[in-house]
Amino acid sequence: MKYLVMIYCDDALLDALPAGEFDTLMHGCFMHADALRAQGQLHDSQQLEAPSTARTLRMRNGQVSVVDGPFAETKEYLGGFNLIEAENMDEAVRIASAFPWSRTGAIEIRPLRELSVVRQRVGA
Repeated sequence: MKYLVMIYCDDALLDALPAGEFDTLMHGCFMHADALRAQGQLHDSQQLEAPSTARTLRMRNGQVSVVDGPFAETKEYLGGFNLIEAENMDEAVRIASAFPWSRTGAIEIRPLRELSVVRQRVGA
């Protein structure tokens, strides 16, 4: 089963890290990702640019509006993701817990919905 591991960042906690600690954490993160990829458990991994670079799009009553930045002001923001393969949620949590980012934000783990089942149900 596939799981999306979403890494949420808190700039206040990241900024409070001792000098060089962020690079040490990133190095460990890359090593963990490389090991997962070699085992066939990591399908994709990406970092996102800062929320200030985002645009939020909405359509209401046939009108499209685009605004700068994220929808809501939050302390934590989505900083990146990993798409992993795990037998169940417990294994997905174990895999995600080896990423260091729960120290400087949060890690959300969510199972992916099997789109082929949805596609079949709606006749697409």
